[in-house]
Amino acid sequence: MRLLIRKGHIIDAKTGIDGVYDLLAEDGRIVSISERIDSANCEIIDAEGKFVLPGLVDAHCHLRDPGFEYKEDIESGTRSAAKGGFTSIACMPNTNPVIDNESVVKYILNKAKKEGYVNVYPIGAITKGQNGEELAEIGELKFAGAVAISDDGMPVKNSSLMKKAMQYASMFDIAVISHCEDIDLVEEGVMNEGYTSTIMGLKGIPAAAEETMVARELILSEYLDIPIHIAHVSTALSVELIRNAKKRGVKVTCETCPHYFSLTEEACAGYDTNAKVNPPLRTARDVDAIIEGIADDTIDIIATDHAPHHIDEKRVEFNLAANGMVGFETALPLAVTKLVKPGIITMMKLVEKMSLNPAKLLGISKGTLEPGSSADITILDIDAGFTVVPERFESKSKNSPFGGMDLYGVVWGTIVNGKPVVSETIIL
Repeated sequence: MRLLIRKGHIIDAKTGIDGVYDLLAEDGRIVSISERIDSANCEIIDAEGKFVLPGLVDAHCHLRDPGFEYKEDIESGTRSAAKGGFTSIACMPNTNPVIDNESVVKYILNKAKKEGYVNVYPIGAITKGQNGEELAEIGELKFAGAVAISDDGMPVKNSSLMKKAMQYASMFDIAVISHCEDIDLVEEGVMNEGYTSTIMGLKGIPAAAEETMVARELILSEYLDIPIHIAHVSTALSVELIRNAKKRGVKVTCETCPHYFSLTEEACAGYDTNAKVNPPLRTARDVDAIIEGIADDTIDIIATDHAPHHIDEKRVEFNLAANGMVGFETALPLAVTKLVKPGIITMMKLVEKMSLNPAKLLGISKGTLEPGSSADITILDIDAGFTVVPERFESKSKNSPFGGMDLYGVVWGTIVNGKPVVSETIIL
């Protein structure tokens, strides 16, 4: 199959391409990028006036499969990802059973191959059952197809165990993604500790619950001279700790999520459980620090932390509601609206943080449009506006606090391995 994308504004962070060109893909690979390509025997997509980007790569999402398919499954989750412009996604291990062995990794890979709309990469657990007591078989997970290890949702409390995990992971050249949360400091907290939690009468979670664990991981990384990746950074001090560590040469990378640069704790007002996430939404000062960290490259990656939940798990008292929000279909528009349109970052920088850098972290050959690479492509109409309607999401779950928000950036097309799966905003 020969696919020709005409007159799109191509942005590629790896090669530095930034201009209007034609792009030719054949048999699932990028063949060439040029000012004019012959259209003979080609399926043609007219991308004039639109951006043509390397397919987005999400380094942190939850597909809930196996075990929680009532919230999401691989088919519905990858449909939602494709609609959001993602062509490759890495799913966290807090499934049932946990992704802590070869058989679960193979289950996900095989099901994704049969039912998935995008490329799916499992992330294995650091510890067996995510119980924080015994290391999972890291080599087995890597050779089965896992692209990273993490106990996301459950921090590794034991510092010695985390040290050993980093050492073993380095032997297999697989990334360690740390969920930084001191459970003893969280206690019974359900949202950010501060004025808003006080007036709502809710137990707060101090920012220090994240920051103390970020500091531990940075110390371990520096001591061992081994890389660490910090998940879903949400506080100003976390950003500053990571910034200073990078200046010292510590091998740390980190990510944040769109809700941490788009919303504050005030989104929880009215006890809106759709705004209940972990780590919690923070203050305006923290939001400003996250944005600054994105702009100065302290923060390497924008991930979704797509976390679908059934309505019955959200339509309860705030204290009892599950943490998390869906994110695939709002991530790119939020980044465009909150970061690109105001001039905080360029489109090139956005591609770096949502395509190239997450691919590097996961060690996958994605995130670029250079000739020879996979024809994973996102076509974006950056000036098209829309109103978020969660009921229209492709995800099984609709738990989003962004309903009714006006955003820019419509995913006009998503192409995976040379095959269009979204065309003119419609799932094929």
